[in-house]
Amino acid sequence: MSALSGCASAPAAPGEPSKAVVASAASGPATPSSATTPAAPQPAAAAQPGQPRPFSEVIKDAKEMPGLFRLWQKDDKVWIEIAPDQFGELLFFQANLSQGIGENRIFGGMMAGSPFAPEQVVAFRKIGNTVQLLAKNVKYSARPGTPEARAVAQGFSDSLLASAAVVSQPHPDRKSVLIEANALLFADIPGATAVLERTYRQSYSFDARNTAFGKVRAATDLVTFAVSAHYALARVVVPPSNPPPGAPPPTEPPSTLPDIRSMFLGFHYSLAKLPDEPMRPRAADERIGYFWTDRFDFSADLRRLPIVRYVNRWRLEKKDPSAPLSEPRQPIVFWLERTIPEPYRSPIREGILEWNKAFERIGFKDAIRVEVEPDDADWDVGDVRRASVRWMTVARSAFGAIGPTTVDPRTGEILDADIGFDANSVRAVRALRVEQLPANPAPMTLTERGYCSYDSEAAIEAGFALDLLEARGELEPDSPDVERFVYAYLKDVAMHEAGHTLGLTHNFRASTVFTQAQLSNPDFTRENGIAGSVMEYNPWNLAVQGERQGAYQMQTLGPYDYWAIEYGYKPITPDHESEELARIASRSTERTLAFAMDDALFYSGLDPDSNTFDLGDDPLGFAQRRLLLVRELWERTEKRQLKDGESYAVLRRNLTRGLAEARQAVQHATKYIGGLTLLRDHAGSGRIPMNPVPIAKQRAALAMLAGEVFGADSFSFPPELLRRASISYFDIANNRELGNPAPTPDIAIDQQVLALQRLALDPLLSDTVAQRLLNNESKTVEPRGALRLSELYGTLHRSIWSELKSGKDIPLLRRNLQREHANRLAAALLRPSGSMPADARALFRVEARTLRTELVAAKARGSYSPEASAHIAEMTAMLDEALKAPIVRQGV
Repeated sequence: MSALSGCASAPAAPGEPSKAVVASAASGPATPSSATTPAAPQPAAAAQPGQPRPFSEVIKDAKEMPGLFRLWQKDDKVWIEIAPDQFGELLFFQANLSQGIGENRIFGGMMAGSPFAPEQVVAFRKIGNTVQLLAKNVKYSARPGTPEARAVAQGFSDSLLASAAVVSQPHPDRKSVLIEANALLFADIPGATAVLERTYRQSYSFDARNTAFGKVRAATDLVTFAVSAHYALARVVVPPSNPPPGAPPPTEPPSTLPDIRSMFLGFHYSLAKLPDEPMRPRAADERIGYFWTDRFDFSADLRRLPIVRYVNRWRLEKKDPSAPLSEPRQPIVFWLERTIPEPYRSPIREGILEWNKAFERIGFKDAIRVEVEPDDADWDVGDVRRASVRWMTVARSAFGAIGPTTVDPRTGEILDADIGFDANSVRAVRALRVEQLPANPAPMTLTERGYCSYDSEAAIEAGFALDLLEARGELEPDSPDVERFVYAYLKDVAMHEAGHTLGLTHNFRASTVFTQAQLSNPDFTRENGIAGSVMEYNPWNLAVQGERQGAYQMQTLGPYDYWAIEYGYKPITPDHESEELARIASRSTERTLAFAMDDALFYSGLDPDSNTFDLGDDPLGFAQRRLLLVRELWERTEKRQLKDGESYAVLRRNLTRGLAEARQAVQHATKYIGGLTLLRDHAGSGRIPMNPVPIAKQRAALAMLAGEVFGADSFSFPPELLRRASISYFDIANNRELGNPAPTPDIAIDQQVLALQRLALDPLLSDTVAQRLLNNESKTVEPRGALRLSELYGTLHRSIWSELKSGKDIPLLRRNLQREHANRLAAALLRPSGSMPADARALFRVEARTLRTELVAAKARGSYSPEASAHIAEMTAMLDEALKAPIVRQGV
């Protein structure tokens, strides 16, 4: 299975998946795919059995390549020689995407983690005159020779990947036979047709006639085949010119092809030996963030579910087990692909080698090495067992960097890893005074099967920081300091992605382990970093005016990183392993080892201490500080006098980047309302696993949102600044080329502010937060002091509709927000969701009645502009209709 870093990125642990190779339990090859459901890969059609020719006749004049399998090549034909003892032998099969089309994750050089990357434990099986390549179902097992093993064999199926006819009589001495690799591999084994149809709604088909081999190689432990696979469209699907109302927008065809009817995808197929002796697995522990490999072991029935979980890790053994510090028998070697620009190789190397500090602490010297791919290499960085770092040039980015791994499903041993950098991310960091890029050009969602978006989001974070430093006069866009920041950025991302390739998941609580005083100390941050782990999504450590400035970025491992490596890699004798692992894991209560994985961030959303891009032991305080920095950037931008020849796009960029940073701060603050601190402790730790956020903290967060986001004076932009905040007209074409919405010349600041306010209203008025607040009353020692729904709704009401009391006019930004709030109240009465708590529904009705009364009283005063008066009348009429609706009584 593939661990995608991420940051991507199952069953490895939730969050970013691990890349353990787990065969499907499908009962055989599937029917052709639909547009929505990927099908199992279609096996190549087997040739009709005929009379095999003599061995020597088949390979006459062919070039012999001895190796794991003896290969023979002549012109465009390749044959695989299979010895009798190689049938049934377990092998590792991997298909990596070596050539893509530069968009929608179809990226050349994305060796692992691409949409087309089947990895299986396989075996050849000979039936009559046909040889089948079978994906073995190793996920389900039982002790050999037992009744349970026989039951497993009957209960689960292998899968057919491809097949080919035997084309030769047995070799007179070796008794081996030949199959044609063209017949075996010239098929849609990776299932690309399903991915292309799902992505583009076009029915591409595999075209064997125009498919060809590139380089074919054989070595003692693997054979590799480079295949240039042709996919073609017989008919282009043209979307209707007048789609029916409500129809989804048409799907764009591939934008990077000269002719959308034809594309070549390069696949790097590897058949490799599995380790002769499986690595001794190490049990996973939920208190420490490792991707894991799971297996169903039916040998015993003592557990409710027969699942065992092993951490994914490299096999690392000391040359001298008795030495306190020893080199490993086989170090972990990362090869820098020769496509990486030379200036960037050094920070990437430094980031990867930083992990040697953690390995030295547990007795390994130079556990990790970094080499550069030679220009005359007779191997490929995409080969199994050759960890690599690749530089990907794409037209439309989908992520900034990725760190997937390939895992032996029997033990969790990492067999291979590939770190990929999208070259566009470096350009985004350098974009000072150059381009107006979208606020988030490559949005990513981390799900159980998702990817890590750290690099792309870190580039956006870096853009805000560099804009602020430039506005302060502390950084010139063309100075060497920018280069220094780019190198620091690359080292930071390399550390993060290398951590994924070592088996580590994200840690989204690590940012909370240091105080603000520590973060402001240059000596402390230089020695300890700015967070507990490089596996966080760490923001820039930016001081507000008047404070000392600590290190800007994470440039060294944090305490959690040392602890996690100790758990996964410390040499432990088998008879003491269980006790020693329990001892190591029990340290999870230490403050600097705080840990929360992706599930706390994305699945539950309960915990305000689990965030991306926050910093310090007070995330709410960090959010408030960030808003101060945003306002500072805007104030400096307002006063900025551009030099002759400068683009006005600089001002526009500062406005939009500030809004993006404010959105991040708002998300941090909203999680406090009804929040719970979630810990992964086991019994005996002395801590309680679920604790409601202190009431004072919840009220402070609500007050911040009421004043900074929903208040009458929350957003005010000088007219002159808005008139000057234009764009570079090249940006329209640039964004279209990138597949992003093109910016309009006129910045719709009211809609951008409303989008930010909606981001806050969504959780605060949600059924989920309502239920949390109601439930938290029963978890609080003094329920009467708890933050109640009525207080939440009342505070929002007073802040959003303050003009009804003050008598001040209601400008456009305020009318937008008030209309949004009133629409939500009306919708709750007219169309309550099935999950809405009854108390929330009742309170929404009270809020609507109160608001209607206030609107009527305000209308009578008649001191508003025509637009505000019309707005008041419309809101009154809408609430009248909503309040007339019958009460919806939901079934219990």
